[in-house]
Amino acid sequence: MTDTRYLVHGVFWDGPAPASAPAPASAPLQGESDAGRAVLRLQQVSGDDGGRTAPGAFTELALDAGTRLGFRVAADGKSCLGHSKVHGPADRDHVSCPARAPAARGSQCERCFVLDDSRLIHDFHRGGRVPPGLRAYLMQPHWLYIATFAGGASKVGTASHLRKWHRLAEQGAVVARYVARADDGRVVRILEDMVTRDAGLPQQVRSAAKAAALAGPAPAAGLDALNRRLAGEVRELLSRVPAGGFGIVDEPWLRPGLAEAACLVDGARARAGRHPYPHALDAGEHGFEVTSLSGSCALAGLAGTDLDFIVNLGLLKAKTIVLGDYGSDVPAVQESLF
Repeated sequence: MTDTRYLVHGVFWDGPAPASAPAPASAPLQGESDAGRAVLRLQQVSGDDGGRTAPGAFTELALDAGTRLGFRVAADGKSCLGHSKVHGPADRDHVSCPARAPAARGSQCERCFVLDDSRLIHDFHRGGRVPPGLRAYLMQPHWLYIATFAGGASKVGTASHLRKWHRLAEQGAVVARYVARADDGRVVRILEDMVTRDAGLPQQVRSAAKAAALAGPAPAAGLDALNRRLAGEVRELLSRVPAGGFGIVDEPWLRPGLAEAACLVDGARARAGRHPYPHALDAGEHGFEVTSLSGSCALAGLAGTDLDFIVNLGLLKAKTIVLGDYGSDVPAVQESLF
């Protein structure tokens, strides 16, 4: 086994968005797309992996169906992931934390949090100042969407034009619809705040709630009907807005094919044998085979049991790990999971 240490930056969905036309808005269920590619993004922080990766460089571990992921958590707590400088719609630099400091605010130290351009996004529509590069990013078209997750929790959210599809893939939506296309990031965030205020839809669903819901997702038809109703209500609300700068749309999002098994419970084994992953990801050795992935949550199998588990890989963000042929302990009394 290698002793190379990696800092986990999280699960990302890369690759092109679906090229095919979306399903009609009247379709009973969302379609699936094989577009995109899920990866666990890692930054080497120590050790030698045989010259494949220079210290500080990034590597991406594909999370395809059938991928075996084995690792050991190599340090306590979380480390700062650095900060970003935005230069335009598709141009940004990552700046590593020079002090390799412990994370104090989520996944950043205080210094990197202050220097991060992204933190300024949320005040832009309220008149906040932003640097030129971030302004260029914010002035591209943006989309307003309504997303519904496995347990029925729903939210309103925004995505830049270039990240229109990928944003929802990374969010882990089961079903979603775009309800408006705004001229820029200022307008779309004004609309988002209005929907939260007037329609009561939150702008965030906790990752822990998403993972818990995937252990027993609601029927797909019901989630689709709920999302269609909420999206219709929001379009009705938007139709009464006198201001310009946006257009109402009725367009479904295409769920990635890799997420299908995690989002939809089909078959007797799936209904009887899906459980939350029984080990905390803040320490120890872990290993499992990924069979499906919704956002950052993997549907995974453990050697030695026929049960399926939901593993929230988002909990590894800002953790330091060592990759290798590690395995997860199977609970001694499996009946305790039921």
